[in-house]
Amino acid sequence: MDLTTQYLGLELKHPFMPGASPMVDDLDTVRRLEDAGASAIVMHSLFEEQIEREYARTAHDLDAHVDAFAEATSFFPRTQDFRLGPHEYLEQIRRIRTAVAVPVIGSLNGVTATGWLEYARLIEQAGAHALELNPYYVATDPTENAAAVEQRIIDIVFEVRRQVKIPVAVKLSPFHSSLANLAGRLEVAGAQALVLFNRFYQPDIDVETLEVVPRLVLSDSSELLLRLRWLAILSGRGGMQLACSGGVHTESDALRALAAGAGAVQLVSALLKHGPGHLTRVRDGVTRWLVEHEYDSLAQLRGSMNLAHCPDPAMFERGNYTRILQGWKG
Repeated sequence: MDLTTQYLGLELKHPFMPGASPMVDDLDTVRRLEDAGASAIVMHSLFEEQIEREYARTAHDLDAHVDAFAEATSFFPRTQDFRLGPHEYLEQIRRIRTAVAVPVIGSLNGVTATGWLEYARLIEQAGAHALELNPYYVATDPTENAAAVEQRIIDIVFEVRRQVKIPVAVKLSPFHSSLANLAGRLEVAGAQALVLFNRFYQPDIDVETLEVVPRLVLSDSSELLLRLRWLAILSGRGGMQLACSGGVHTESDALRALAAGAGAVQLVSALLKHGPGHLTRVRDGVTRWLVEHEYDSLAQLRGSMNLAHCPDPAMFERGNYTRILQGWKG
């Protein structure tokens, strides 16, 4: 069965790869992922705050301002809390390139179009085949409008495209007022792919201590539905390639993501729960389904359920919304 796919200018044997996660910190785990059939290795993010601290000789800089910004400096982890600092991150890309034969995709996470983005060029020089940008940002300022939030992402992409020749993907949040419009503007700015979606980690409150408690909860298949909607909406419109990230745990999840239009499928929570070998099970399950349903290739399935086939996608979405609400039976 032909499972080949194109993603970020890469000819991949199939769409399935580990998404950004701590799994890349350990070379043995990276080799196990390749042995399990991963079509590419996606690095976890190097954060803007790490790079800026490195530039500013962080320890001295933080201590020098501790009186003025005592609380603010505690919001981010200290330098030693990151397993890979900026220099170690670049070295880990080089090690992974030597250890495996599959493509390596670097990742940067930040929210300003400033000097830290020079690390995109260093990531390229370290051997990354492509770069994933993760502009994770929660708009808390009531004076900042939606256009400004989106322009920040556009500016980051534009600046990175000035720095590198390798392909660039943008990992988006679903919480934009006009995601389809933003996707088109990102394509104009130079992004070749979108990763749908970034997960917003929801804080909790400890009622005994009245402190904010960060909680990292792994995904499950229910999170796929939001991805399916936007994969179907964005697929087939423009030249952007799409990756699904979040909610893919089974072969059924993977098949639905592909039918909605995903060119790549990233797994994280499922691999953290079940180990690298789970990627093999998902890939083989998809292959069996395609054979049983008499497909000649994965390309025949990809995008077959997207809204490019619908003459009025907005009305289709509205009609489904109404039908669901009216269909409830107590």
